[in-house]
Amino acid sequence: MLYNLLFQGSKFGINLMRYITFRTVCALLTSLIISFWLYPKFIKRSKHSQPIRDDGPESHVAKKSGTPTMGGAIIIAGAVISSLLWGDVSNAYLILLILLTISYCLLGFWDDFLKIKLKNSRGIRGRKKLFFQVIIALVFSCLAECLRTPDLAGRLTFPFFKNFTLNSSVFLIIFTTFVIVGSSNAVNLTDGLDGLATFPSMLAALCLGIISYIVGHRIFAGYLQITYIPSVGELSVFCGALIGACLGFLWYNAPPAMIFMGDTGSLAIGGALGGISVIIKHEFVLAIIGGLFVLEALSVMIQVFYFRRTGKRIFLMAPIHHHFEKKGWNEPTIVIRFWIISFVFALIGLATLKIR
Repeated sequence: MLYNLLFQGSKFGINLMRYITFRTVCALLTSLIISFWLYPKFIKRSKHSQPIRDDGPESHVAKKSGTPTMGGAIIIAGAVISSLLWGDVSNAYLILLILLTISYCLLGFWDDFLKIKLKNSRGIRGRKKLFFQVIIALVFSCLAECLRTPDLAGRLTFPFFKNFTLNSSVFLIIFTTFVIVGSSNAVNLTDGLDGLATFPSMLAALCLGIISYIVGHRIFAGYLQITYIPSVGELSVFCGALIGACLGFLWYNAPPAMIFMGDTGSLAIGGALGGISVIIKHEFVLAIIGGLFVLEALSVMIQVFYFRRTGKRIFLMAPIHHHFEKKGWNEPTIVIRFWIISFVFALIGLATLKIR
């Protein structure tokens, strides 16, 4: 908005506003300030605590009961307000991404609200929640493809290859819908320990922000032999805003947590990361950058599949971070080691830009 007012809409436009990098840093700082301003008030006034899983680690009942939830609402509010403030509001990709994020945030809020109201950890029925996730992602995928230029529409790109693509509009829509829903649920599954999902989400947003900037820059994209997509560089502003909002949340979510993000935050953050990867056509790279989220989701799928087939469990508890809790690892140890793993995955993901 400030970009449109101070640069595009002014005869004597402020030159700094045309730089995406400058506005990304400003968006990060703005969302961070919003978080630091709102969280103390939210925590002080919140009377809604996070319902604890009955089948979860015993220590969670004693340590985490009574902790306020729905803190993700401020993450998303900070990210959205900051993006609108510093981003180009005439950019259709940016507005579409914001709408996707808000939609998943509202779905997560509904889920958290039911958990609090019913005083259990179930919330929305699994199939119903998945149905709404798919519908939102499907609409987003279709609209994103409508915004493509003819030479980009229906194309699925792959990392490590220069010119290898698949062209199929129907398959692409199905695939990108799966990516967004999978990303949303993977972050949601990872959000089980204080700070565990937040730092990897910030790393993923940072990497996607860098890639968005490069993909939207004709010279850089050409040099790295990456598909150039006009106007997607503006998504870097959203990524910066999301990093700042998550950083502010982490200040209050660091062990012992003063607040949880809840599904309000985790579903929205995961959906946003998936949406960015779809717009910039780096869906497979997201699976590398967000490798920790993939491992968490796979641990649940493997556990469920194996238990239904044999009646036995591979892990002591799923998602896998609970497995290590059951083995006696301290929560900060698990969180920091998983952060290190996510950092390694992020570096590998960024390396795909050069390996072609």
